[in-house]
Amino acid sequence: MNAIEKGSICIKTAGRNSGENVVILKLIDDTFVEVEGFKIKKKRCNIHHLFPTGKKIDVSEKITQEELKTKLK
Repeated sequence: MNAIEKGSICIKTAGRNSGENVVILKLIDDTFVEVEGFKIKKKRCNIHHLFPTGKKIDVSEKITQEELKTKLK
């Protein structure tokens, strides 16, 4: 099982939103993923700026931010 996969919960380690929990919504390529979190809208992120927590939730690419907040609680 790969730590960086769709639905994985990670912590951002670099950038403006470092320390925030995010969920991987989509794998773009070998280096980039699309993430979203409590205070972070959908955006592209480098996988080297993420620390996987080992937790995973079921998500779809069209999830709303309100649904994501309820699943992360």
